[in-house]
Amino acid sequence: MERLRHDDPTQIGPYATLARLDAESAERTVPERRYLARGGDGERTVLVCVPRVGADPSRWALEAEGARRLSVPGFLQVAEVGGTAGFPWSAAPYTPALPLPAVLAAYGGPLPEDTVRGLGAALARGLAAAHAGGVTHAGLSPASVLVTPGGPLLTCFGAARAGLAGLDPGCVAPEQASAEAGASWPAGDLFALGAVLAYAATGYTVPEQSELPAGLRQLVGACLARDPADRPASAHALLRDLAPPADSAGPAGTAEPRASADPRRPARAGCSTSGGASNAGGDGGCPAEPNPAAPGGFAGTAAPGGAAGAALAVGGQTVLDQAAPPLLLPGRVVAALAAQSAALLAAELPAPQQAFATTQKVH
Repeated sequence: MERLRHDDPTQIGPYATLARLDAESAERTVPERRYLARGGDGERTVLVCVPRVGADPSRWALEAEGARRLSVPGFLQVAEVGGTAGFPWSAAPYTPALPLPAVLAAYGGPLPEDTVRGLGAALARGLAAAHAGGVTHAGLSPASVLVTPGGPLLTCFGAARAGLAGLDPGCVAPEQASAEAGASWPAGDLFALGAVLAYAATGYTVPEQSELPAGLRQLVGACLARDPADRPASAHALLRDLAPPADSAGPAGTAEPRASADPRRPARAGCSTSGGASNAGGDGGCPAEPNPAAPGGFAGTAAPGGAAGAALAVGGQTVLDQAAPPLLLPGRVVAALAAQSAALLAAELPAPQQAFATTQKVH
């Protein structure tokens, strides 16, 4: 939570801005401008977002509307979209939240491995639910992860599709950087998730392998593979690696691998590992091919409202059966969240602007 600058808007739609969410030092790697704001009646506090200066406002507005229509666990629930063609905005109900860079600043450095794993499991679960519904996030970066008392939330939906400005370069998959505008694929989300985990564990999105904790090197390295075929098969598979379910543990307590039609490609809702079922496109057991024209970036996109309930069936489980463990936050991070909440509660609405009255000369 940072003080407003002279070039920040004092009013966004019906909301009076109170503070910036992001520190000025992190501005270069934040895909949008984010403010804590309050309604004129003082009853509602929200997180309100607007495009970066120089961004395409129409493309940003398109992605903001897409986020509003989504209902995916672990994604920020956008409640309102408004504004004009030149200055669109979106708003979500406020909950105490710190961007991941602010979390590391509050903690005083990289996070413990258990915390990184919990963070990764929660993010992978959200991505798996989205991918099962045919939706890619295409905007994952340290700044787009908001850590709340209830777990992390993914924001900046579609930032890569709207243009790469503001995205940490280390989070952009090679195929995403060279893709046509508007294209995105699940493998790109997995690359970005690997970069986010690397950042949480080291403070860098592109660290040396030796800087990573030994228990995370193989997992993060696989996510950051330049060839999408060498990355984890799906967000669901990554979730199993981060937090293996108890019922899949073998005698030694390790997770048993599950079969898939092609381990190099993400499984999809309605695709069978044996080829006996058909997906929405009728191609029987094969994941959908990338389609830049489809909403969310690849073919077979489901209606946005149904993404949360979509089932990614692997080995008899759905992705929503794979509950991520609670994210246990270090005490210093909890204290920073509490301080933000207290400061916001104490913040007063800006005084109404007085109408400018011209003085009249008395002769």
